[in-house]
Amino acid sequence: MTTVKSPPAQRNTGIEARCAATGMRMTEQRRVIARVLAEAMDHPDVEELYRRCVAVDDKISISTVYRTVKLFEDAGIIERHDFREGRARYEQMPESHHDHLINLRDGKVIEFTSEEIEKLQAEIARKLGYKLVDHRLELYCVPLDEESKA
Repeated sequence: MTTVKSPPAQRNTGIEARCAATGMRMTEQRRVIARVLAEAMDHPDVEELYRRCVAVDDKISISTVYRTVKLFEDAGIIERHDFREGRARYEQMPESHHDHLINLRDGKVIEFTSEEIEKLQAEIARKLGYKLVDHRLELYCVPLDEESKA
């Protein structure tokens, strides 16, 4: 069964809580960045994150956003993705594993889980003499209605 992942109910406090757990000093600007990232229902790049943060606090600089994102990434609080667009995109470190389907036309990213895919990957690794310990699956797609136009 394949399911699309819903965001955690308390997503807006997860990044700040994880920062506190690591002992990270939280400035007000870091808090704004953490909240904007935690509330994101998409996978923003730094420029989009900056636009959203400036709407909350117009004193935040893009260099502060870049430094904070790097700090959060290095601390394992957020995850970096490169979806073949030439720009890194970010999401809060997921509580459970999920995969991504990327629409190549508009860049939309859909998170999903599939027990069948998970079992198949583990089986492939086993048949090749390995135990699967981690993986990242990204499916690059175009909408089905575009095939009929081609």
